[in-house]
Amino acid sequence: MSPQVLYLHGFASSPTSTKAAWLAGRFLASGIVMDCPNLNAPRFESLTVTRMLEDVDRSIAKVPEAPVVLFGSSLGGLVAYHAAVRNLRVERLVLLAPALDSVASLRRGLGAEKVEQWRHDGSLEVFHHGHKEQRRIGYQLVEDAEAYDAFATPLDRPMLVFQGRHDKSVSAAMVERFAATRPQVTLHLLDDDHQLISSLEFIWRESARFLGLSG
Repeated sequence: MSPQVLYLHGFASSPTSTKAAWLAGRFLASGIVMDCPNLNAPRFESLTVTRMLEDVDRSIAKVPEAPVVLFGSSLGGLVAYHAAVRNLRVERLVLLAPALDSVASLRRGLGAEKVEQWRHDGSLEVFHHGHKEQRRIGYQLVEDAEAYDAFATPLDRPMLVFQGRHDKSVSAAMVERFAATRPQVTLHLLDDDHQLISSLEFIWRESARFLGLSG
């Protein structure tokens, strides 16, 4: 039985991101329709990890009795990890530059001073790549994310992880540290940045093998 694949986009991204669209095309060529829920809805400004997880729970509940595979990009990687913790139907995960230390990754990507200003003001204006414009995001995202610690939350499902060595948002050292003590994790460190665009062919080839597809 072919798996149902869900792609979870990252922070200030959307279901129409470059990676999501590219992977959807590859899966379609293999006879699989990849579902990419809009995790921004209903409002980007009120986004939290908890709300994203609830959206993923609903998406999984709609899937017929088929194995579920989660792809998670950046913050979507953290969400994919904790969604699998919550739902035994998730059999495998593929994580792309996963922000498993979400708050630290936000500080790294935005800068500590900007995050402190975010806390002080209660919201922050960021460029939303899906909407192609500036959008405000509430500080509740940071407060809520602090409750989700992937390092302290066991998960024994097989995981394939791709991480760029030149990533300025997610620390490659952090991802290496996460994988080092978890035999169920296969990590590929790539000569790439956070977007991993130049590595998409390799990501597809290894993901297809991981999922038992023809590639």
